[in-house]
Amino acid sequence: MLRKTFFKIVCSAAASLLISAQLFSGELKVLTVGNSFAHSLNSHLVKVVNSVPGCSIKLAYANLPGCSLKRHWENVLKEEADENAKFYGKAMGQPAVYKLRDILKSDKWDIVTIQQASPFSWKANSFQPYADKLIGYIRNYAPTAEIVIQQTWAYRKDAPALKDWGITQKQMYSALEKNYRTLAEHKNLRVIPMGLAVELGRAEQPENCLPYDKVALSELVPPDLPSRANLLVGNSYWRKNKSGDLWLAHDYIHLSPRGEYMQACLWFAFLFNKKTAEITYVPDSIGKSDAIWMRAKAQEALDSYKQVEN
Repeated sequence: MLRKTFFKIVCSAAASLLISAQLFSGELKVLTVGNSFAHSLNSHLVKVVNSVPGCSIKLAYANLPGCSLKRHWENVLKEEADENAKFYGKAMGQPAVYKLRDILKSDKWDIVTIQQASPFSWKANSFQPYADKLIGYIRNYAPTAEIVIQQTWAYRKDAPALKDWGITQKQMYSALEKNYRTLAEHKNLRVIPMGLAVELGRAEQPENCLPYDKVALSELVPPDLPSRANLLVGNSYWRKNKSGDLWLAHDYIHLSPRGEYMQACLWFAFLFNKKTAEITYVPDSIGKSDAIWMRAKAQEALDSYKQVEN
């Protein structure tokens, strides 16, 4: 008994030294297993992290456009059944040259994140059994990594999908918040509360979602865009059609440039256990006072979200 106690003490001390070394180096290795709602971190997270002395990050992706927990797990099954089957690239949109297990084994990840695809995030029956199976697979090939959930966000309030589903923006958020919390409690996982951050921002700066009047839109010419005041979610942009002419496209679901900055600030504070006020990086497209406000909302979300108690 005494020998076992001594062994536990030695192991605990060794683990503490390892954690201290990681904190001292300030370096984290983070892998996202998700979709475009995680890939938006590519815009600012590394620059946000590098702006804080002593902090650095290796950020890698196993993201696929619109990929749900179910599809990730189906990819795993196909990859395990066929040695030639590979669904993942170095980044989203790049050629698939890796199996998920190869990415998981390629480094000693500190954090691996998962999330549900946004169209299914509000549907409770879409999470299982795929979440449990994917988490087990990640733990098998990245046993020392902490698995973390990114809580995704509700769509812009005028998103056509909400009308199709017969729900409001508030109902979408309430449902997805419950679903992510249920998973976190079931598997004892921490949550990055990005959906909450968006809701806090919306409460203080209501979305200026002017109806897309067809006549008004027809009078816009590139590079003119509809109003995006206060938006954290949603974009409008000009795209070329097959004939080479430009047409105005609308995105009601992804983060706006402001939202992408808020997301990066929230992830930094969560990953490094630091305050968003320490961040000094501000993209050229965002003003100083607006950046301060978004950092504050990100911090508020992190401070107010009740994590699962271990």
